[in-house]
Amino acid sequence: MTNEKAFSKAKDYISGGVNSPVRAFKSVKGSPVFIERAKDEFLYDIQGQKYIDFVLSWGPMILGHADKDVVNAVIKTARKGLSFGAPCTLETQLAKLILSKFSWLDKIRFCASGTEATMSAIRLARAYSKKDDIIKFEGCYHGHSDSLLVKAGSGATTFGTSSSDGVPNDFIKHTHLATYNDIHSVERCFAKSNQIGAVIIEPIAGNMGLVPAHLTFLVRLRDLCRANGAVLIFDEVMSGFRASLTGSYKFNKVKADIVTFGKVIGGGMNVAAFAGSDEIMSLISPQGGVYQAGTLNGNPVAMAAGIATLSKLYATPHIYEKLNDKAKAILKAIQNSAKKKGIAIQTAHRGSMFGFFFNENKVQNYADALKSDTKMYAKFHNQMLKRGVYLAPSQFETSFICTKMGKNSLEKVIEAIENSFKAL
Repeated sequence: MTNEKAFSKAKDYISGGVNSPVRAFKSVKGSPVFIERAKDEFLYDIQGQKYIDFVLSWGPMILGHADKDVVNAVIKTARKGLSFGAPCTLETQLAKLILSKFSWLDKIRFCASGTEATMSAIRLARAYSKKDDIIKFEGCYHGHSDSLLVKAGSGATTFGTSSSDGVPNDFIKHTHLATYNDIHSVERCFAKSNQIGAVIIEPIAGNMGLVPAHLTFLVRLRDLCRANGAVLIFDEVMSGFRASLTGSYKFNKVKADIVTFGKVIGGGMNVAAFAGSDEIMSLISPQGGVYQAGTLNGNPVAMAAGIATLSKLYATPHIYEKLNDKAKAILKAIQNSAKKKGIAIQTAHRGSMFGFFFNENKVQNYADALKSDTKMYAKFHNQMLKRGVYLAPSQFETSFICTKMGKNSLEKVIEAIENSFKAL
């Protein structure tokens, strides 16, 4: 079966043919690739084509696909049962591993998705601050819960919409919008309302393309939250254990009140979490009145995958430095090839995360990102796909590198970049 036929058949039974909008390849004017299997840095589609993968399941596969230690941990645990709906010691093990890297976070709660993590974090922040309003930033994506689908990034940006149909205005009336990397816009929000109880932000934005927050901006944001009695939430579902072992903290040394995690901590399984101080986390049921629950929260198989992944990251010296070097090599190839062709390009990277915009000017916020040449990105994406390199099917996503990517693959990618730019 061809990829085109598989997509056609999928549309007969699945709304839009996909279970997450960006996967439809709509913004790159293409047809999605249907994957049969994956190993290390490679994807293999149903037509037998092999691709070097920079999507990596949208970030989780930092060790590459089907890492033997993670797979063995999953199989061993699955043989004992797939789900208990009751506590297991694996939950405590993974919790301890995560918290060991964040001295200011005392307790953690697991859930099954990044959307659940951010939704729960906001509910908790509102309970702690006793204020209903929140601030989010244009272009930052925090999952698909109703109150956060306001000028969201990721798929919402890809499809040119600032929110979602089906979200009542009453759901978002407590959501104030600020401009990423613009502290004055945050000050205006606080001046407008004395009921702001939480500020949520991606300290390394990955859903309008990769746009890191400025150090001075985050430091000032931290100060503003303290001064106004608002809980600062860092959404590190993507950047946690991706940018570094401490996520954004390595780059800014700013301590948020609540941090959300996901992706890497599950090693490819559906795991997310939110963490905070004892004082804040004690408000969660059964200790407090903030309700949070889920049938598959703390799932043993998922916990085992996360433990195996983090344990391997912790035990591998200089792992992020090596990933960073590979990201720099790829971006250098993009910069050089674009320059030769006379094409404007902007690049950014944090650890194993990297991004690029077809844009004449530096991208610092959502408005800047929207000025990027999405048609050029689509052409480049298609040229790279022809040459066996699988990039995110959207200008407004981040690319990722895994530890399995060796010298040969890196050289093939650089060659593909050079030839793809020549073909533009």
